[in-house]
Amino acid sequence: MPPWLNLVLRLSITAALLAYALKGVDWPKFTALLLQADWRWWAVGLVTGMLVQAVAGVRWAALARPLGFEFSRRFFVWRFFEGMFFSLCLPSSIGGDVIKAYRIGDTTSRRLLAGCSVLADRLTGLSALAVLGGAAFASRKYDLSLPVTLAVATVLLAVALAVFLLAVSFLDRIVVILPEGSPVRGFLAQLLPYQQRPSLIAKAVAWSFVVQAGGALGVGLSARALGVDQPLSLWFAVVPLVALAMVLPISIGGFGVRENAMTLLLSEQGVPSDRAVGVALLWGLSTIIIGLVGGVLFLLDREPTSARDRGGARSESPTA
Repeated sequence: MPPWLNLVLRLSITAALLAYALKGVDWPKFTALLLQADWRWWAVGLVTGMLVQAVAGVRWAALARPLGFEFSRRFFVWRFFEGMFFSLCLPSSIGGDVIKAYRIGDTTSRRLLAGCSVLADRLTGLSALAVLGGAAFASRKYDLSLPVTLAVATVLLAVALAVFLLAVSFLDRIVVILPEGSPVRGFLAQLLPYQQRPSLIAKAVAWSFVVQAGGALGVGLSARALGVDQPLSLWFAVVPLVALAMVLPISIGGFGVRENAMTLLLSEQGVPSDRAVGVALLWGLSTIIIGLVGGVLFLLDREPTSARDRGGARSESPTA
């Protein structure tokens, strides 16, 4: 499909999803709800969201450095915010991932390798999202006690880590059976640090728990601005499910998907549709502002990564 037609299609789907989410909204009540909102709660949620994205950048740095991308943590956080900006403009919430890989590599092979670090970062994030959301969902659905909920989360976490470790354990075997001099063999050999440092994956998943819990907390704080006062466990269950739905490449920046999913999930807790849509829109507004911060950072540094940059990065302190 031509790029212009693809863009028109995405915009049309986004508009249709938003229209569907807003069709049952009582606009006078909705307007009054926004006018009476306590925007201080939303501001705290926004700051929480920004801190969460910075932590996510640190997580990405931990996964990319062993592959030879020896930049400072500040560099990765900067590029991570840039990815947030491009995710606003590209389909689904993964559009910025391609840009992040492109921005830290200076050759095709380096960008492919950078893509692996981005993929590893995304997978560890999704695993923590699934564990957090699954445990919280089970807790609320079956009214589990705190110890049982923690036990469920521990089992889910053990399964996620086992899958990761099993996947990376086969890397050296695959490399050995490939012919010497093969580009694929050379590429996979660069991923062996993941196998040699299994604790790296565990640490990345731990960082991911901080990211996902912080993201859920940020949405919960924004919800309080509209008088939606629900326990934190609800946001731990709802936000991961909505975030997973937003990965689907059917709308621009996840808009429309977020609003419909939030309305559906919060309606089960007795939250009126106008407040549910309002929470989703405040979440989206925070995402836009954080993305615009990334856009400003991109404008401040549009130069591509070069070999000189890599050499300079190696001289920096690893804790920079």
